[in-house]
Amino acid sequence: MSATGLNRTEKRAAVTLASIFGLRMLGLFLIMPVLAIYGQSYPDYTPFLVGIAIGAYGLTQAMLQIPMGWLSDRIGRRPVILGGLAIFAFGSVVAALADTMTGVIIGRVLQGAGAIAGAVLALAADSAREEQRPKVMAVIGMGIGLSFVLALIIAPVLGGVIGMSGLFWMTAALAVGGILLLWRGMPVTHQQVPSRDVLPVPKELKRLLKHGQLMRLNFGVFVLHLVLTAWFVTLPLQLVDAGLSAQNHSWLYLPTLLLSFAVMVPMMIILVRRKQQLLGMRLSMLMLIISLLAILVFADALLGLVLGVWIFFIGFNYLEASLPAMLTQHAPAGSKGSASGIYTTWQFLGAFLGGVIGGYSLQKFGPSGVIILCIALLVCWLLVSVGLQQVLATTRMTFQVDGLNERQAASLSSDLTALSGIEEAIVIADEGAVYLKVQRDQYDAQAIQGLLARYS
Repeated sequence: MSATGLNRTEKRAAVTLASIFGLRMLGLFLIMPVLAIYGQSYPDYTPFLVGIAIGAYGLTQAMLQIPMGWLSDRIGRRPVILGGLAIFAFGSVVAALADTMTGVIIGRVLQGAGAIAGAVLALAADSAREEQRPKVMAVIGMGIGLSFVLALIIAPVLGGVIGMSGLFWMTAALAVGGILLLWRGMPVTHQQVPSRDVLPVPKELKRLLKHGQLMRLNFGVFVLHLVLTAWFVTLPLQLVDAGLSAQNHSWLYLPTLLLSFAVMVPMMIILVRRKQQLLGMRLSMLMLIISLLAILVFADALLGLVLGVWIFFIGFNYLEASLPAMLTQHAPAGSKGSASGIYTTWQFLGAFLGGVIGGYSLQKFGPSGVIILCIALLVCWLLVSVGLQQVLATTRMTFQVDGLNERQAASLSSDLTALSGIEEAIVIADEGAVYLKVQRDQYDAQAIQGLLARYS
């Protein structure tokens, strides 16, 4: 096996899990760009109910994200993923058969109950060597991003052809496809790594909820996804009112997304090299505010809407890619799984409340009310971000050291912390695991290995 690249099993696991996660997220995202338009065919249609239907999956996702991860540690990754995909497929069928918006909401709530993110990431960790896990996780992350882009492009076209019911049947088929992929495509591995880097630890949650830097990032992802969901309650309707038919929305999303990546990627590379990630974050937040102001001012002009959508996606894509990286930098050693679990819970809670608040605001105050609300929230986030601190580039390392007692674990932790370049060292005796947070360019790998060898 090559130490510098993924082996065959790791490649197969990465592609399979990225496809499973991507298919599921594609099914969730497919509804977002079209429900505000085609949902008007339901007899109990109101903008408020449309907003709830768009964001409803976020409520059950937020509630079950952490418990489903814990369950995967007890009964295994595969049963949780299979069960989650089956629940998602069932919710899709419920929504496909629904003849009222209320029925669609019930289906969306069930879709969100299939919360498999933690189990998928844990299975990915189990399927890869320590030094290759970041690559596997990156492949899964790219699959999620691709599913969002693909949903925006194909949903308007499909919605005009097969309608809302057809889209929900399609999401059910995607979930079944995910089940088949897991059954036939996922290699069987018998490794179960210490899961603190991918799954939450119950006793750490309260402490991390009081961590000022992490909570600023959690508030940020909450606002980001609240704004995104609320915006999509009204954006499709605004595009139709400006003269762009629903079936042609793909021709707006495709070029604006491509052009947003053309600006965002070089911007991210330059700012990371200059170690100005916080500046990039705040510039992106300003882009979101400017884009929504443009949409507010030029609501009746298609060109103004196009410009606003393009600027919005530059800022959104930058933040979506950079916030998890910043979370990793701030999370304490051995607590990345717990920090990520809290972070994703806030993310899905934001998606739920974005639908509810966006739908209510649209019904009471019209599209301008939704946009003003989103701008106000983004301004609040910008103010909250003032206290966020830039940190040195760090990386995570996990090692197995079996046979340690509590006294030896404490001694090893103290000795590791004394080494140059190590910010934090957590040694868990009953797991036989060592979690390190190290400064990327300053730690001595040989010194770490030598010290661990003395305690092995």
